[in-house]
Amino acid sequence: MEARAWRTRRGSDAARAAGVIHTDIGKNLVRAEVVEHAVLVAEGGWKGAKEKGLVRTEGKDYVVQDGDVCLFLNSK
Repeated sequence: MEARAWRTRRGSDAARAAGVIHTDIGKNLVRAEVVEHAVLVAEGGWKGAKEKGLVRTEGKDYVVQDGDVCLFLNSK
C-alpha cells in the first residue's frame, strides 16, 4: 500500500491544490471528493467512509482544510 501527500498554501482552493500535484489536474478539475483524515482512518479507508456517507463532493472553489484527504476528479 502506498500513500502520498502534497503541501499547499493555507487558503488554497481545490483547483490550486490539485495543480500542486500536476498542472493538468488543476486546469481540468471538475470536482473533488473530500473526507477528513481522522474520519478516513476511523472508517478503515475510503470505501468505509463512502458507504457511511462521510465523503463530500466539493467544487473547484472549495477551500482545502488542514487534514483533508482529496480525490480530484477532472474532465479528461
